Amino acid sequence: MGPDLTAVGAAYGRALHVVLDDLPYVFEDMTSIKLADERTLQAARLAGSDGRLAILPDDPRARARGSFVGRARFVEDLVSARLAKGVVQYVILGAGLDTFGQRRGDLVSRLRVFEVDTPRTQQWKRQRIRDLSLVVPENLSYVPVDFESGDSWVEAISRSGFDIRQPAIIASTGVSQYISVDAMMKTLREAAQLAPGTTFVCTSLLPIELVTDQVWKEVRTLTAAGAASRGAPWISFYTPEQFMALAQTAGFDDVRDATAEVNERYFASRKDGLRCFETIISASRR
Repeated sequence: MGPDLTAVGAAYGRALHVVLDDLPYVFEDMTSIKLADERTLQAARLAGSDGRLAILPDDPRARARGSFVGRARFVEDLVSARLAKGVVQYVILGAGLDTFGQRRGDLVSRLRVFEVDTPRTQQWKRQRIRDLSLVVPENLSYVPVDFESGDSWVEAISRSGFDIRQPAIIASTGVSQYISVDAMMKTLREAAQLAPGTTFVCTSLLPIELVTDQVWKEVRTLTAAGAASRGAPWISFYTPEQFMALAQTAGFDDVRDATAEVNERYFASRKDGLRCFETIISASRR
């Protein structure tokens, strides 16, 4: 038993930013990579035979870290901004090794947080949290759901205390390429039926033939091959217009591509060339 290795890859990307890049950090998270034990890191090919984290600045995988930290910072800034306006529910779909509950005590104490992921990943993660003696806030709920099974994640979080009458922030980052278009549409429809004021944030990837940046195309090709070799092939790709159309069809009435905003806000003043290559879509109900 172990976590989804793609989640370990995202944790690795966030850690590389802290290890390789200069201050100020876009997003600082060394906690999530600590959850990945020696066996898991080696299974994900992110550690040497001695179990140490592989720090390879010239590895093409390292170049993806801008996307990992950009999307994470955007979501957590949005949670903070919405909390200031009274939105107190935060749902993380495909939570993986997310450590919001352990890192952001300044926000968690005023929120209800719901981590949604597969039963296998959650069972493993909770054991690792116990092994490392990390704190699990009382108002954080782990909710097991298989997105491809047809089970309703809204029904699942409702059984754990989510109030469908109140707005929420829903984040689904690094997930859309792994699930079918039908499963993505079902997720969007469920989110769009929640209370007015709800915001859904999702990332998506362009079809590879539309990628013009050659460095990112190399990263994409290598990462997709690695994911497929571990039994998690990338199967769904979208242009920003296609994904925004899905969100509008699902019932959201305020849909925008936030990718340029993320790059301007977090990367424009940096000298290391980092940027977010994924598409980040924000969809809200008025």
